[in-house]
Amino acid sequence: MPLLTPDVFYPHITDIPGRFFKERGLKLAVLDVDNTLTSHNNPTPFPGVAEWIAAREAEGVILCILSNNSPERVEPFARKLRLPFVANAAKPLPWGLAKACKRYGVERRECCLIGDQLFTDMLAANLFPGGTSVLVEPWEEETHGFLAVKRKWEKPFLRRYFRKRGEKGG
Repeated sequence: MPLLTPDVFYPHITDIPGRFFKERGLKLAVLDVDNTLTSHNNPTPFPGVAEWIAAREAEGVILCILSNNSPERVEPFARKLRLPFVANAAKPLPWGLAKACKRYGVERRECCLIGDQLFTDMLAANLFPGGTSVLVEPWEEETHGFLAVKRKWEKPFLRRYFRKRGEKGG
C-alpha cells in the first residue's frame, strides 16, 4: 500500500458515521487538530465537532488528540472537548499512535488516525501497520507558508486517489 494513500476518505470528520467504527472493529480514534477539528491556532472547534465527539463517546469509541503542536496549544483545546492528548507527536513518525494504543490497551488493528494531511497524518497512520488511515478534507484552505506548499505537493496524489476510486473529481 502506498504510504500516502488513505484507507478511507470523508469530506469532514463530522461526516464519519458511528457505524464506521463498529463495522471496522475500531475502538480508538486518534484525531488530528488543525484543519480537522478546528482552524490553525483557534481554540474553538468547527461547527458540529463537539457533538460528533459526544456521539462517538456515547457509542463507546475512545477518542484521543494527536498533534505536532506544543502542549501549550493542544491542552486548552483538548480541555474544551474533554479529550486526552499527545502533543509534540512528531508526525509522520508513528510513535504518537503507538503511545495512544498502549495508553488505551488497544491493538493496532483497533486504531484509526483521522486527519487532513497526506505528508503527516496519512503517512504516520500508514507507517503504523495494521491501523486505519482516514483522510478528511481540510475545513479551510491554507494560503500561506509551508502548509500552502505542502497542499500543492499533495494535489497530484489526491487527484490520483480520487480518480482511482471515482469518489470525486480529480
